[in-house]
Amino acid sequence: MKVGRTSSFRDAHLAAIVDHSSDAIVSKDLDGNVLSWNAAAERLFGISASEMLGKSIRRIIPADRQDEEDRILARVRSGELVPKFETVRQRVDGTEIPVAITVSPIRDESGRIIGASKIANDLREQTSLRTELLRSQRQLEALANNIPQLAWMADSEGSVFWYNRRWYEFTGTTAQSARGWGWHEVVHPDHAERVIESIRETWARGEPWEDTYPLRGADGTYHWFLSRAQPVRDEKGNLLFWCGTNTDITEERETNERIRLLMNEVNHRARNILATIQAIVHRTVGSADRALTEALVRRITALAANQDLLTKSNWSGVSVDAICKSQMLHVVDPSDGRVQFDGPEDLVLNPTAAEALGLAIHELATNAIKYGALSSDTGKVSLRWSIAEAEGEQRLEIEWRESGGPPVAPPGHKGFGTAIITRNPEMALRGKVTLDYRPEGVVWRVVTTDKVFSDSGSEGLPRDEERAVATG
Repeated sequence: MKVGRTSSFRDAHLAAIVDHSSDAIVSKDLDGNVLSWNAAAERLFGISASEMLGKSIRRIIPADRQDEEDRILARVRSGELVPKFETVRQRVDGTEIPVAITVSPIRDESGRIIGASKIANDLREQTSLRTELLRSQRQLEALANNIPQLAWMADSEGSVFWYNRRWYEFTGTTAQSARGWGWHEVVHPDHAERVIESIRETWARGEPWEDTYPLRGADGTYHWFLSRAQPVRDEKGNLLFWCGTNTDITEERETNERIRLLMNEVNHRARNILATIQAIVHRTVGSADRALTEALVRRITALAANQDLLTKSNWSGVSVDAICKSQMLHVVDPSDGRVQFDGPEDLVLNPTAAEALGLAIHELATNAIKYGALSSDTGKVSLRWSIAEAEGEQRLEIEWRESGGPPVAPPGHKGFGTAIITRNPEMALRGKVTLDYRPEGVVWRVVTTDKVFSDSGSEGLPRDEERAVATG
């Protein structure tokens, strides 16, 4: 450090320490003239010690902050320590830089104040980080306050400490009234206890939470919301807090309800049409061809059964289990043990595939009652379905197998019934159908050639990967 006076050995030793400090350390007299200027000060302000020694410290103080130096000198003269404060100082090129400054009085051997020591910390990096953090904070706040959902955060114990603007706009609550567990006051009374119990149990396990319930708006009306919360953890997996959203699904529920009512009406009218067709068949063909009348009526009944199942699911799809049992129920009592069902209950087909499979099962069951295993007291039918691996792909397999009935022989001709059993499933399921008239009993099998989890839309068999469910 370059100084403007002679120093003792001890002073020189201390000066060496100061000179190697990473902080700018400056001393000045009571008029503000620089007495010492270390290397860090040279780097920080871009001014050499030779240029500053004996000059006023005001050179590095911006014009609009000159009164700051007056206050500092006044406090030093009165013997005060000026604690660290943030301010701005000026480099040689006029650039202003943020610094943190601490000022201490310097006394001589008699205790008289003769000057001041100033330490300046460069805050440019911290200020940049702080600015970036503030910018990110404002961006997140803007995002949180402008999304359509009500958003909130809760601590690890489940106490809510922050809501976005949408929450307050919708509920009309205040930060004070909604803080903690105050949010339950706007939950519909019929759901409040259940929701609180649900969230406490789920959060106690540290698992994501989801529920649907009505919230009261500022106008007193209730809206249905889909509420979700996700745990936020640190790098060690410790729970820090919860992030949650409430999505207004009132219109969606009302739309779905209208669709449901419309589908029920369409189904009702379709059943009436099918009933009318049945009546026309009876009157047109009647006793003139009882076999034809029976076949037509049976197939119309099978169509109606499939339609009932699809209507209940809003035409989103029907499980293989429901299709098989529903169709068998129309021709035989499954509870007598002669028909065995074996397959996952959650394997769901799209509407097109469901209709084709339903008609095929119905046709097989009718033939079994007339000519096959179910025409005798000892005959049985095994109906199985599963997802199987083949050539690196997952495929749906369905098998109908008869046993214990009278000997079987292939039919003399192939009619419409054969088309329902073979060609229809092949097209709808994109599969390969085999129909084997073995003497011991008919074996019918369909294997899909399409990937079970492919995104093939309503004509294929997509799969819910976790449940191995085909969906439409």
